[in-house]
Amino acid sequence: MNRKTLVLPALVGLLAPVLAACGTTPGAPDGGNAIVVGTTDRFIADSGTPAPFDPAFAYDTGAWNVLRQTVQTLMHVPRGGGRPVPEAASSCAFTDSRSESYRCTLRDGLTFAGGKPVTADDVKFSIERVLDIKSDNGTAALLSTIDTVEVRSEKEIVFQLTAPDATFPYKLSTPVAGILSRDAYDGKKLREGFQVDGSGPYTMAAETDGDRLVRAVFTRNPRYKGDLKVRNDQVELRSFADAPAMGEALESGEIDMMARAMSPDQIKDLQENPKDGVELSEVPGLEIRYLGFNTEDPSVEDRAVRQAMASVVDRGKIAANVYGATAEPLYSLIPTSITGHTNSFFDRYGEPDRRKAARILAEAGVTTPVKLTLHYTTDHYGSGTAEEFAALRGQLNATGLFDVKVEGTEWSEYRPAQKRGDYAVYGLGWFPDFPDPDNYIAPFLDEDNFLNTPYVSTAARNQLIPESRRKADRSAAALPFAKLQDIVATDVPVLPLWQGKQYVAARSDINGVEWTLNASSDLQLWELERGTA
Repeated sequence: MNRKTLVLPALVGLLAPVLAACGTTPGAPDGGNAIVVGTTDRFIADSGTPAPFDPAFAYDTGAWNVLRQTVQTLMHVPRGGGRPVPEAASSCAFTDSRSESYRCTLRDGLTFAGGKPVTADDVKFSIERVLDIKSDNGTAALLSTIDTVEVRSEKEIVFQLTAPDATFPYKLSTPVAGILSRDAYDGKKLREGFQVDGSGPYTMAAETDGDRLVRAVFTRNPRYKGDLKVRNDQVELRSFADAPAMGEALESGEIDMMARAMSPDQIKDLQENPKDGVELSEVPGLEIRYLGFNTEDPSVEDRAVRQAMASVVDRGKIAANVYGATAEPLYSLIPTSITGHTNSFFDRYGEPDRRKAARILAEAGVTTPVKLTLHYTTDHYGSGTAEEFAALRGQLNATGLFDVKVEGTEWSEYRPAQKRGDYAVYGLGWFPDFPDPDNYIAPFLDEDNFLNTPYVSTAARNQLIPESRRKADRSAAALPFAKLQDIVATDVPVLPLWQGKQYVAARSDINGVEWTLNASSDLQLWELERGTA
């Protein structure tokens, strides 16, 4: 997202008695005949995550899936993928050959849901607000190539960039660039809580239980003007404790669709034993999982330790034994289906090899066994995470070169601790903010990156990332991306593990399911409709 991280399991059983005890945003509808979508995404507003739905702070898939329904962006990626096209804008384009000046013109008659007109001044306010607040969640890094934002008229705005950036249209399609009203948002501080206002296809009413959101009801915005075709009047997003609870709700008819994140066991069961009235669909997926390292921590500051881990981790066994058909081994930060992918880790380390790892450690003078703690989040990436980290521990300890233990922590504590540098080794997942190789490299290696890592590659930051962004033809950026992947494989600031597939399951009377999740795992709830072809 990160991008961006995922936001997963939270609450136990959203049954009627529990909902009756929850607080509801004033004016929230009761759901009526809404299409009900289940998720294991977790939404919490607390001291660690004070503003989960503020575009200047939100940088996880779950929060972005709320914002995409409610906050409009100048551009958006079409339902089937490809280059971004205008959304709130009627037109956008680079006005120079170097991709340094980008001009947009707003659509006629745009208004926020409350009726206030949307102007170029609102766009300028929204973009500059993200850059001024510069939250430690990493969101502002997406807009880091902006130098100035110029309002040319009520409807025309020009972005002058500090350097060529062919990916800029993609960045304007993310919720970080969502258009906000200065009447609803402060330009210098985050908007705490769950309320969100915009000019998108829906308005949102939040139902809460303490500091947790348990359901969000999206109601069609009658004032919406944009490129999206809204096929329903209301969609309700409900949060469940885990995938089994969500699955029971689907089978009972309590919900109409399971979105994120089904468990490997559920997917296998539905493939082998189809349920009456329930259809399983595979949709494109670009999720990756990886280990990150605090390269200033004494236990892993010597890259030989990280290289030795890369030499012995068996990605294939983890993917097959823990995740089955829903994952495959990954040997680069850039997944296989993205232009520019190389198998840089396999090319350097080959198959798991204890002798190679022992030689790397011995040549660096590292005393073995190396004592490490692998940290993971217990409630963010689904039920397989604990099993995955147990498998990693087993593989590393079996070599005799490592003495590893694992420790799980709830996401609300885990992510702040990871950003502070409390963990030497930690597991995270990533869905791209947009489907371009830049978004699998820059969030990890560029300045003000998502990981808040102390690792710096001067070649990556000052030469290769800028070089890749000068290529309007993204396939022409293959050479700098190949070099970037080789740098990651050599220095191992992160260790890619696997890439995943996405599945959704829905009642057979729900249509548009195949378009509801795009490759970046963005929910497109406007695609759903009930009982029609």
